[in-house]
Amino acid sequence: MTEADYSVLYEPWSIYNFYKKAEWVHILTLVLMPIYGLSMALTSAPFQQKTAIFALGHAVFIGLGITAGYHRLWSHRSYIASPLLQTILMIAGTGAMQGSILWWCRNHRAHHRYTDTDKDPYGAHKGLLWSHFLWMLVRQDPAAVGWADISDLRADKLVMFQDKYFYWLAPMVSLGVPTVIAGLGWGDYWGGFIYGGVIRQFVVHQSTYCVNSLAHWLGDKPFDDRRTPCDHLFTALLTLGEGYHNFHHEFPQDYRNAIKFYQFDPTKWLIAFCSFIGLAWDLKRFPSNEIKKGQLRMQQKKLDKMKSTLVWGTPIDQLPVFSFDEFCDMTNKEGRAVTLIEGVIYDISSFVDEHPGGRSLICSAIGKDATTSFNGGVYDHSNAARHLMERMRIGVVAGGGYVEHRCKDVAVSHSIY
Repeated sequence: MTEADYSVLYEPWSIYNFYKKAEWVHILTLVLMPIYGLSMALTSAPFQQKTAIFALGHAVFIGLGITAGYHRLWSHRSYIASPLLQTILMIAGTGAMQGSILWWCRNHRAHHRYTDTDKDPYGAHKGLLWSHFLWMLVRQDPAAVGWADISDLRADKLVMFQDKYFYWLAPMVSLGVPTVIAGLGWGDYWGGFIYGGVIRQFVVHQSTYCVNSLAHWLGDKPFDDRRTPCDHLFTALLTLGEGYHNFHHEFPQDYRNAIKFYQFDPTKWLIAFCSFIGLAWDLKRFPSNEIKKGQLRMQQKKLDKMKSTLVWGTPIDQLPVFSFDEFCDMTNKEGRAVTLIEGVIYDISSFVDEHPGGRSLICSAIGKDATTSFNGGVYDHSNAARHLMERMRIGVVAGGGYVEHRCKDVAVSHSIY
């Protein structure tokens, strides 16, 4: 399209311009072919167990071409692959019919750089269906998509070869190969085409697109909650391990999506196995110390949010300041039931009859410094008691106070709190 042609993309949809705004190649592969495949499966393509098993294996092979190849190798350079492994992953990814490596990675790098903005080609802020697949059914002005550096990919001969011949290679790997294998293997050419090709292609498409949609909608955000990516096992099961998306967006160069051994990430396992047999090396792992810091920061943020919903009493730095004589006058002249602990004045009048140790003990602390006895001289009070006291504080004594029984060579005064 010329620059003038792109202007139609900003016009309202109408019967006169819809054919210019639609991305017809994607409509063919994402909408029309699945409808055709389903109709053939229901009417003229007998279901055979061998074909179904092959289709499942072919789907996993193709899917790993996207996750281990397009995504973690070429988009993020999270490891180095041997020429043999690169070729295998290129063939597998081509069979997914999701565009060339160059096109796919350019969009994905823009997605990471401009996440949740209008420069994100499949930004989740535009809705679940948009990020899942609608963004591919309509033409987008390349100038509206954020810039991403793909000079390294343009310098890669294998990537440029695939980009040049993609529209020839993709149908061969996606549809031709399963047809031939099922046909020569057990005589099911038609089933190989429908189940191993068309329907398998639809399943892989939906699996991949769940990373763009579901992984930005369902789950937790243990590393960063400023953007939409989430971690969830269900998404990981659908996407061969790409479901721990909050981790991935925080640490995109890490070859892992799942960092715990029990989390489902077959793509990570494949890359690690390839490293073990010498087909991959320089597997990038973000420092565990920084990962834990990210987790701790989010945990602290959640704790702070929970803390804000509770009543903690007036902060000590906001309490009025009294002299010690003024504190004594509160009881001696005003008759108030107050006590002093670690320099903080507490009004305990509402708690006198509720004190677990009895009324006489708490009353004998009125008008006195009960710091030592409160902190172990008589009884080392629980956290619950200290939290309850926070709501009773009314002031502080100038000069503060100290815990006598924790100081060396200081006798514990006989306090009765």
